[in-house]
Amino acid sequence: MIAAGYIASVFIGLALGLIGGGGSILTVPVLVYLFGVDPVLATAYSLFIVGSTSLVGAFPKYKNGEINLKTAIIFGIPSIISVYATRAYIVPAIPTEVFAIGSFMVTKAILMMMIFAVLMVFASVSMIRDKHNNQEESGEQVFNYQMILLEGTIVGILTGLVGAGGGFLIIPALVIFSKLPMKQAIGTSLLIIAAKSLIGFTGDLGKQTMDWQLLISVTILAIIGIFMGNFLGKKVSAKSLKKGFGWFVLVMGIYIIIKEIFLNK
Repeated sequence: MIAAGYIASVFIGLALGLIGGGGSILTVPVLVYLFGVDPVLATAYSLFIVGSTSLVGAFPKYKNGEINLKTAIIFGIPSIISVYATRAYIVPAIPTEVFAIGSFMVTKAILMMMIFAVLMVFASVSMIRDKHNNQEESGEQVFNYQMILLEGTIVGILTGLVGAGGGFLIIPALVIFSKLPMKQAIGTSLLIIAAKSLIGFTGDLGKQTMDWQLLISVTILAIIGIFMGNFLGKKVSAKSLKKGFGWFVLVMGIYIIIKEIFLNK
């Protein structure tokens, strides 16, 4: 399982490099089911892995003019504030035993995995439908500031709770509300994910005991994956990969729901 975990770590970066999101949706399940990390701690690890990988992946995008800094700042500020507040105050405040349904006790770990699984299902639908994948910029860029700020806050809270970068939410928002072309939306998404994930991770420092050897190892493999993803992205149809990855995420999300409800004895 450990060997499978290291192989899967490369795919985290591969997905981020190819489609600007989705890799983070793999990180928590990989850490929990393949490395045996506690789900709550796994969400913290995920922020560091995804943040570091996205930051490295953002550099070539910036060189190619595929990052819109103004959009990244407008979307990123409320997102960064909400993800830090969620990790520092909301997650520690969730009790170990949240509530009971009959004889079934919903623990903090089960709740975190269930929120994550539901998010995976919604993410998969967004990827499979691929509604905004081909939309391009038309005319002058116009910002819907209220919606960008609201979306940034919501994505930040979700990122803080489940450790996912939220690229599948950010990219459509940037295309719709900032009128960015798809390539710029992907590049800008990586920069936003990097900033909010790494700053959100600092909210866990001193509160969790970190296995830095595991954390650094998975991060390095994910970074190798994102370079592979950037290379393959020039040769393979991102649209087809995004749809195929969406089906994979859907199956994994349903599996986690079934496992946590019916097999977690």
